[in-house]
Amino acid sequence: MAARRVFTTPGFLKKMLRSRAASLYGVPTVLYGTLLPAPLIGERCAETIASVVRKSHDTGVHAWDHVGWHDHLDRWGTDQIRRQVALAHGSYERILGQPAKASAAAGWTANAKSLAIEEERGLLFTSHSRLGAPFFPRSAGRVFQMLEVPTTLPTLDETLAWAELADDEAQRRFFRAAPRGTEVHTIHTEVEGRSKADLFERILDDWIADGVTFVTLTEIARERLARPGEVPVRELTRTTLPGRGGTVATGWPRESPS
Repeated sequence: MAARRVFTTPGFLKKMLRSRAASLYGVPTVLYGTLLPAPLIGERCAETIASVVRKSHDTGVHAWDHVGWHDHLDRWGTDQIRRQVALAHGSYERILGQPAKASAAAGWTANAKSLAIEEERGLLFTSHSRLGAPFFPRSAGRVFQMLEVPTTLPTLDETLAWAELADDEAQRRFFRAAPRGTEVHTIHTEVEGRSKADLFERILDDWIADGVTFVTLTEIARERLARPGEVPVRELTRTTLPGRGGTVATGWPRESPS
């Protein structure tokens, strides 16, 4: 919830510069945790976050150290992961006055150790992975009882890198045709909320015109958990996605219908 980006690597900075991230995300975002100190986003935007809750939107924990979690989770020990989780959840509780019931990992990065630590918090669901229908994750021989609700659609910052979608109208056509059932779409404030706000608004207008309805992840989770015997157990693994560097967690290495 309160992302503090405290360190990164020269390689990460070079990758951000090569990918024209400055024009997409804004220069400050690219430099946070590299040349600029990382802000405590949650604490700084506490009233905005509280207003989101008052309007009945879902909220949850994302990360304390976004870059650290994404780049170093597999090298961190249990104590470091537990500390990161505690810091993020503690900030959430200070801002909203209640424990978080959901978590979505930075960069869709999760492993057996992070799942075990999060499961202690009694979360209703997590959204740590990409592709496919909700599932119960299995990792390191253990089946976890936190429902995982994956992001199913490509993100705008990914599709903007696709050569075949070179302009806004091509992006609109792609996203208009993308919903084929219950889909989960991740957006980024730095992209859809800033440099691509107009495009995002048009994508939403297209979906509304087509009769698409919008639900919360909590609604999806409760619907699936009402019939737990129908929820599959899937091995949590990693995959790559077009337009996104590195790997992401998935229970569906090949895309499956929801």
